[in-house]
Amino acid sequence: MSQKLMKTIDQLGKNELNGKKVLLRVDFDVPIVNGKIAEDFRVKSQKETIDHLINNGAKVLLIAHLGHDDPSATFNPIVDQIGEILGQKIVLIPLKDFLSTNYKPQTTNLCLLDNIRQDPREEKNDKGFAEELAKGFDFYVNDAFAVCHRNHASVSAITEYLPSYAGFLIKKETENLSEALKAPVAGKIVILGGAKISTKLPVIKNFLDKAERILIGGAIANSFFKARGIQIGASVVDDAAVDISDPKIVLPESVVISEDRTGKAETTSRPVGNIAPNEMILDICPEFAEKFAKIIQDSKMTIWNGPMGLAEVEKFAQGTKIIAQAVASAPNSIVGGGDTIAAADKLGLLDKFSFVSTGGGAMLEFLAGEKLPGLEALGYYN
Repeated sequence: MSQKLMKTIDQLGKNELNGKKVLLRVDFDVPIVNGKIAEDFRVKSQKETIDHLINNGAKVLLIAHLGHDDPSATFNPIVDQIGEILGQKIVLIPLKDFLSTNYKPQTTNLCLLDNIRQDPREEKNDKGFAEELAKGFDFYVNDAFAVCHRNHASVSAITEYLPSYAGFLIKKETENLSEALKAPVAGKIVILGGAKISTKLPVIKNFLDKAERILIGGAIANSFFKARGIQIGASVVDDAAVDISDPKIVLPESVVISEDRTGKAETTSRPVGNIAPNEMILDICPEFAEKFAKIIQDSKMTIWNGPMGLAEVEKFAQGTKIIAQAVASAPNSIVGGGDTIAAADKLGLLDKFSFVSTGGGAMLEFLAGEKLPGLEALGYYN
């Protein structure tokens, strides 16, 4: 991919930003447990761009969404914690107040507009809504790579109303993921896990001629097993058809079996196919995970998205742990996906990878060679 047409925030200094009002799209869609941010990687990833704008005299309004299925979700319980993570004082602006009073940041350097998806026009990429958001601002900056695969008003349509730039995070994401696509085939290993084969198949197909091997784990392996007529019992399986078979694709040969997903029931490790109707595949066998690990350790580049099993349950996290440690020790590693990041963070490995992508679906679509509306709106084309 080429980013010759995409303007980036490093082109804006004090001369351009001092006293100016900037609309900054960020990604604060974080997991919340008991009213607290449970994993803050995405928030920390926005800090460089926010600091650059504030330090160069800009007044910034942050735009973000929260929650996938609850349009009424609010940042109110966590706005102070976001400020602490960023080292900035943030004032939360209710979305309705902002739209009804045409409020713009005047005296406060940094404000956060409450969950942008509270307005249904956001997800419809409504141009009128984008124009309302843009009114009174001088620049738009997008640093929310994780939503760049969404054709939403604060991601796409907004660029029609303001001079638009990519933040430092988007610059890093596009550079590193482009490297993953362009690097030589020899020694390039792709590891894919998680639950949805439908989101991973396009990546698998795109890397058949771009990688030396593609290692498969997690529930997406079940889809391959099912397509090959191998019994998977009551295991989680994506109904999307698996229409691919290639010697580069390496599937687990032995798996961890249980009748219960909570980890309370007995577990056993068995060869693939030896499973009863009431049993589930919940991890790759640790001994087989070591075979994957050897392949990874001998690699020149490793790309990983998706855990090898039900990693949030300790009993079924061993395969993911072995893979995470192997990827962390690989010479060049790119990882991404919310569950992957959570598992690696739990192991204290996030700073051991060469690059950690904030994107889940966006990372997968980029690696599949698909066009991302948010990047195209910034001038980034294939």
